[in-house]
Amino acid sequence: MRIAITGGRVVDPASGVDGLCDLFIGDQGFVVGVGTAPTGFAADRTLDARGKLIFPGLVDLRARLREPGLEYKATMESETNAAVRAGITTLCCPPDTYPVIDTPAMAQMIQQRAWRFGLAFVHPLGALTQGLQGKLLTDMAALDEAGCVGFSNALEPVTDSLVMRRAMEYAVGFDLTVFLHPNDPWLCNGGCVHEGEVSTRLGLPGIPETAETAGVARDLALVEQTGVRAHFCQLSSARAVAMVAAAQDRGLEISADVTAHHLHLTERDIGFFNTQCHVLPPLRAEGDREALRKALKNGVISAICSDHQPHEPDAKLAPFAESEPGISGLETLLPLTLKLVDDGLLSLSEAVALLTCKPAQILGIDTGHLGIGATADLCIVDPEVRWIQSVDRLTSRGHNSPFLGWEFRGAVSHTLVGGKIVFEAP
Repeated sequence: MRIAITGGRVVDPASGVDGLCDLFIGDQGFVVGVGTAPTGFAADRTLDARGKLIFPGLVDLRARLREPGLEYKATMESETNAAVRAGITTLCCPPDTYPVIDTPAMAQMIQQRAWRFGLAFVHPLGALTQGLQGKLLTDMAALDEAGCVGFSNALEPVTDSLVMRRAMEYAVGFDLTVFLHPNDPWLCNGGCVHEGEVSTRLGLPGIPETAETAGVARDLALVEQTGVRAHFCQLSSARAVAMVAAAQDRGLEISADVTAHHLHLTERDIGFFNTQCHVLPPLRAEGDREALRKALKNGVISAICSDHQPHEPDAKLAPFAESEPGISGLETLLPLTLKLVDDGLLSLSEAVALLTCKPAQILGIDTGHLGIGATADLCIVDPEVRWIQSVDRLTSRGHNSPFLGWEFRGAVSHTLVGGKIVFEAP
């Protein structure tokens, strides 16, 4: 179907476009015209985008879809449906599924399953070590050929530094990206909140910021020695950000992301044992949150992700320390990022880049832009719609969100994937 999107403000940081502009999509699902229709173009459908914003489809660097292995929490169909309703057209799936994504067959199954539903694209990360056990390396070359866009040990630490060194050397040999979750498990020691004022008041075991900075220090040393291309996932502390910034200044080929909730919440939001705020890494102090925001502005952190982890209701009903960590974050990724624009921290173009072309560049995939010839993955957003987050509005099967009751501005009216309309607001 040939589609014309007229009258909207196109914000495409990768192409440097930000202004009123018509967009034309050919019947093969590619952008065939920006501003001016190609000769002979006749639209089968026209979408009136007057007063609305047109963004490239959002790229989420980290979303657990719970399939395979934890379908009682959510399924790939339910979560990709939630994604496109939130304007997200590309998702990156960590390897800690059940079974683990440590074989080409598993990587191909994930992609084929997502393709079957025809909603958001799902790109898997391959496991660094077999079974995520931190001992034997996977066949990363075969996993790369099977479609993995990078390699990670997810939240399972590789405690043997020699194994991590060998993994990085392997990755360098095949020009692969390693995704790192910096954490010292001995310093973490079973904690569940940031070690500080709130952990002391509530009597909960704390996780010191040194658990993160010690992990960052080791991984940076190995990155510098091996020359691997590395991405640091979900930084949460001011000191870790400063260490990454210093390494970037030295010329290391590293990038970093932050989760949307760490940009808006702090340890104080835990209140009196609010398990919806139980996340890993933990919500930290206000100074850490401000440092993360500053790092977005100065480019040290180049992507915002949801770290989507849907849970069944019982997972959050246990006492705080025994509850399962994680937030259902797909449907608040865009509104939380737009809040940073309303707060005056970022321009609209800077915010959109953190959700589109910059994460796409980290993954090494050709998406997140709307130039002529690009795949027509995009979303249309009505910036004037104000709404309150509630369980009734959530499409994800995971209702575990600390943002229930928050008021947001901006709602997705249409999402297109490969030139096909996969979501249209009623």
